[in-house]
Amino acid sequence: MSQRQIIQVFEHYQKSRMQFVQSVADLAARPQNIEVLQNAGVMSLLRPLLLDVVPSIQQTAALALGRLADHSDDLAEAVVKEDILPQLVHSLASQNRFYKKAAAFVLRAVAKHSPELSQAVVACGGVDALVLCLEEFDPGVKEAAAWALGFIARHNAPLSQAVVDAGAVPLLVLCLLEPEMAIKRIAASTLSDIAKHTPELAQTVVDTGAIAHLAQMILNPDAKLKRQVFSALSQISKHSVSLAEMVIEAEIFPAAVACLRDPDEYVRKNVATLMREVVKHTPELSQVIVNCGGLAAVIDYLGNCHGNLRLPGIMMLGYVAAHSENLAMAVILSKGVPQLSVCLSEEPEHHLKAATAWSIGQIGHHSPEHAKAVTAANLLPKLLQLYMDAGSSEDLQAKCKKALKSILQKCTYLPALEPLLYDAPSNILKHVVGQLSKVLPHDSKARRLFVTSGGLKKVQEIKVEPGSLLQEHISAINRCFPEEIVRYYSPGYSEVLLERLENYQPS
Repeated sequence: MSQRQIIQVFEHYQKSRMQFVQSVADLAARPQNIEVLQNAGVMSLLRPLLLDVVPSIQQTAALALGRLADHSDDLAEAVVKEDILPQLVHSLASQNRFYKKAAAFVLRAVAKHSPELSQAVVACGGVDALVLCLEEFDPGVKEAAAWALGFIARHNAPLSQAVVDAGAVPLLVLCLLEPEMAIKRIAASTLSDIAKHTPELAQTVVDTGAIAHLAQMILNPDAKLKRQVFSALSQISKHSVSLAEMVIEAEIFPAAVACLRDPDEYVRKNVATLMREVVKHTPELSQVIVNCGGLAAVIDYLGNCHGNLRLPGIMMLGYVAAHSENLAMAVILSKGVPQLSVCLSEEPEHHLKAATAWSIGQIGHHSPEHAKAVTAANLLPKLLQLYMDAGSSEDLQAKCKKALKSILQKCTYLPALEPLLYDAPSNILKHVVGQLSKVLPHDSKARRLFVTSGGLKKVQEIKVEPGSLLQEHISAINRCFPEEIVRYYSPGYSEVLLERLENYQPS
């Protein structure tokens, strides 16, 4: 065989390998082909090609493996079992930028599925290799590495700590300063995934100066970047008062409040989430948000969205109201109660109704004035209906019951209390009757209205156990009226009168 023929054989071999990996990579991009490729044992065929002498074959083999692993956790586990990860990690330090991007994609595709698979990436030195890639000049390599680190960190605190221990955080913060928008986005997202687990991890992110850099980007025109920026600030703020104060000190408000009108719905949701995480800590932090127009903006936001997008706004109002009478009154004066009433009626999901019921309870439990604002929106019957509905979730029933009790214990508004006499079960009824027993002794007009509206008659019809708290309340109500009126409205009194009539002998 001549030298030319030998060269042709090698060229044909190289071309065949290239065609093979390219075909597998293309087929793996379509989900309908995955099972056939898996059954054909493609994993074991791709593995040796990761060490091919031709760089383009190595890169395409890595791309094919990444697409397979990305499809399902079974295939990701197969990559681990084939002992492919150590090979990839070892090659990351020496190969070109195209291979590094493909290898980082494989590590990301494996790590995304579960903490166990992420741990396999950590165990083979994947995190250290990815952190080194963050120092690469090529922006595509940085982006791929940051993305993979985010998928590892998001699962739990130990995995996030592994990313921190490898020195990723300062480099991720530097990525925020890169001119490429894609790197900024993924760096902010990964910082968010690191910060979310514990106060200590969030503090690590803060200590690198991340807040100042994130704060500078809240008015960036790129919606996807703003989503990640507000998410990261939320995850930092949620852990403690001191961390929330550091976010506030970055002077992101009131500029952040203006972003509640952003065209992107997830930017708006993440802003509402940030506000919720800040206000939940202290009355002082709540007051900061109130002072910059946060309440009115959140209430407007609730009126312009639906479903889970409403949840952070609903809870934000509840957290603000929970702190003090003044803050709860600020929610009332900002027309928060009618908007929560709309949410309670419109939203079909029970977890949203439960959150709304909780917030309503936080507003109404402070004083008679606060309770009246809630009852004026006709919310007590709605809460009672949801509490008594057998189709309501346990959490929804519990939240409605707690809200009803806390509001009723402050309610002195007779027109709101009386209708509940006809529908409330005994465990709620005792609170209704208890409030009536407090209001009626001091209000003659209320007593007259209570008789003419049928309320006194209804009270006499309530079946009670002797010596119970409910009986004590009813006795207190009855003492507010002349004995003959109480007798007149008592069950069976008409029969007593008729019997007396039959036995009556005219003189």
